[in-house]
Amino acid sequence: MKPNLHTKTLNVRIRDKHAKVLREWAWAVNQVWNYCNELSFRSISERQTWLSGYDLQHYTKGAGKELGLNSATVQMVGHEYALRRKQFKKNRLSWRKSGGVRRSLGWIPVRKDCISFKHGCVYHNKQYFKVWDSYGLSQYPFRAGSFNEDSRGRWYFNVVVECEPAIPAGQDKIGIDLGLKDTATCSDGTKLEAGRFYRDQQEKLAVAQRARKKKRVKTIHAKIANRRKDALHKFSRELVNRSGEIYVGNVKSSSLAKTNMAKSVLDAGWYMLKTMLDYKCAHAGIVFKEVNESYTTQTCSNCGALPDSRPRGIAGLGIREWTCCACGVTHGDRDINGAKNILAVGHGRPVVGIRH
Repeated sequence: MKPNLHTKTLNVRIRDKHAKVLREWAWAVNQVWNYCNELSFRSISERQTWLSGYDLQHYTKGAGKELGLNSATVQMVGHEYALRRKQFKKNRLSWRKSGGVRRSLGWIPVRKDCISFKHGCVYHNKQYFKVWDSYGLSQYPFRAGSFNEDSRGRWYFNVVVECEPAIPAGQDKIGIDLGLKDTATCSDGTKLEAGRFYRDQQEKLAVAQRARKKKRVKTIHAKIANRRKDALHKFSRELVNRSGEIYVGNVKSSSLAKTNMAKSVLDAGWYMLKTMLDYKCAHAGIVFKEVNESYTTQTCSNCGALPDSRPRGIAGLGIREWTCCACGVTHGDRDINGAKNILAVGHGRPVVGIRH
């Protein structure tokens, strides 16, 4: 990779007529994975030997021809298995199931020297796959990629490509406070209103579930996810285009998802927004940092005090406006006040009231 080039992942949908051959390949990939799983477990149990990806490559040599897979794909499955086993520190991982209600979604890894873009199609393993090419794939050099299936049986081609970074002209410095009333509030007053994507479709989803219309249920879930992703993509892109530095609070949706606010928390998509900002800022050469947001909504962004008049705890969540008794400044929106404090923490200039 050239020093001045960055990488990003492109996702394009494959025409449905190719689903049959991809399902056959996905079945074969599952067989390789399960073979590696059993072989590795037996090696650990019987010989106390942990097989590496290269060891598994030796045992699966020649399997690609019999299964109809590219030999590089078989090797990649073995290396991926060894990597995940080490990551999760387990003797045996979950089996990849090719049928039943718990069927694993299709996954076919491909190596960069085994994929190309020819005649407007993705070419791999002597097969041409027509795609809805919204990116102009012919202009990008491919790196590693994979074919992936979603819950509705639709197939996508995901590929890492090299591209020149697009440096935005904006130099704004922005702090972001994540919440439920508004999904995101910026220190300059910009807001992303809560979309209520799940709640808007909740009644239709309940009707489809009671009628046991599985295909309809999957379609509704996909619509909810697509609407949420679209809103977050547009908001994050707008911020990146006009910013030089972005700081966001370290609120964790996984913790709040265990409370009675679970639906609203999961519908907000905080983790997805932070992920989008992270990779978009990295690609654009912009500073992005997740900072400690403790006491940011209770501290006055004007004087830095932690006054007695501040809203406190769960009981104070309903208080949206408050006046600092130390300096007399009225904060008309507690979220904007919190975002300004997050920006201050990001700059390494914590206000007095913020504890560490």
